[in-house]
Amino acid sequence: MKIYLRFIQNDKCYRDLWFKKEKTMLQAEIKSLLKEDISILIKIPNSGKHYLCDCGEASLLTVKEVQSISAIFISHTHIDHFSNFDGIFRHQIGSGEKVVISGPKNIHQQVEARLKSYTWNLIEENAIAYEIREIVSKDEINIYALRPPHWNLELINTQNFLFEDEYVNVDFAILDHKTDSIAYLFKEKDTVSFNEVESGFKKGKWISELKTAFENNSRDKEIEIEGTVYKAADLFHLLTRNEGYKLGVIMDHAVDKSNYEKIKAVFGGADLVYIETFYKDSDQEFARINHHSFASASGNIMNECEVKEAIPIHFSRRYTESDQEEIETAFYKAFRKN
Repeated sequence: MKIYLRFIQNDKCYRDLWFKKEKTMLQAEIKSLLKEDISILIKIPNSGKHYLCDCGEASLLTVKEVQSISAIFISHTHIDHFSNFDGIFRHQIGSGEKVVISGPKNIHQQVEARLKSYTWNLIEENAIAYEIREIVSKDEINIYALRPPHWNLELINTQNFLFEDEYVNVDFAILDHKTDSIAYLFKEKDTVSFNEVESGFKKGKWISELKTAFENNSRDKEIEIEGTVYKAADLFHLLTRNEGYKLGVIMDHAVDKSNYEKIKAVFGGADLVYIETFYKDSDQEFARINHHSFASASGNIMNECEVKEAIPIHFSRRYTESDQEEIETAFYKAFRKN
C-alpha cells in the first residue's frame, strides 16, 4: 500500500491522506476546507461514478464531480451536514439520471421539503429521478421515489439492505448523536485472480468458466481444457479470492459504549476509516454535552476496531490550525498506542 500525503496549505484544507493499494477501486477526498462543514467524495477510478458522504460546504467539489455523483449518503440532517444539498441538486437537475439518497429516519420528508421549496415550472419530468432510502432500522430500509416537477413522494417498497451496485456494497451502523447518525462502510466487491504460472495450461475461456464455478461453488461443473475435461473443484486451487477494500466514514457520535459496540461490529478490520473528532481532549466536557467525540476517544475506538488506517475529521469551527495539529497528535497517539 502506498500512502500519499497531500497538503493544500494556502487554503488551509484538511490534511488529506490518500490511501491506495494495487487495483483498489475506492479513493476518498475531503472536499471541505478547515473552517467549512464536512463533505467527503468517494471515487471509483475509471468509472465516472462517485459517492458523496454528507452535504456540508465543499469549496473543493467541482461541478463535474457533482454531476458524476450517483449516490449520496447523509449521516444526519444537522445543518452542517445537509446545508449544501441544494447546491448539489442544482448541478444534477437535467442529467436525466437516477440518484440514490440514503439517510436516517425522515430523510425522505426532508429531501421532499427542500425540493418543493423551489418553483419547477420549466423542468421536465425526466430531468432527474431521486430514489430516497430511509434507514428505519438495521433491517428496515424504506424506498421512495421523487420526480420533478411536483416532487410527490411515492413509497416503492421496503428492503433489508441499504445499497449495492456493480462496484460496492454499503453497510452501516445507526449511532447516537441525540438523533440517529448513520456511519457508512463502503466495501468493494471481492475479486478472484488466476495463478497462470501454477496452472501450466494455455489461457482460454475456461478461466472465466472456472471463476464462475468458483463464485457459485459449482464444484462438479465440467471444465474443458485443451481437450481434457476436469471437475471445477480440482482446479479451484488455481484461484485466489481477493477481499475487497473497505472504506468507512463515521460522522457525529457520542462517546458511548453502545455506539462503540455498533462501530466495532461494522468497521472491525477495515482498511481505512474517516472518523469524527470534533473536540480536543481538553474540551471533552463539551463533547459529552453536545454528543460528539474527542481526539483520544476516536483514536481508541479505531485501535479497538483494528482498522489498518484511520483519519480524524470534522473539527469544531472554533479551532485554529494549531488546534487541529493538537487533535491529530492525540488521535494518532491513541490509535497507534505510541
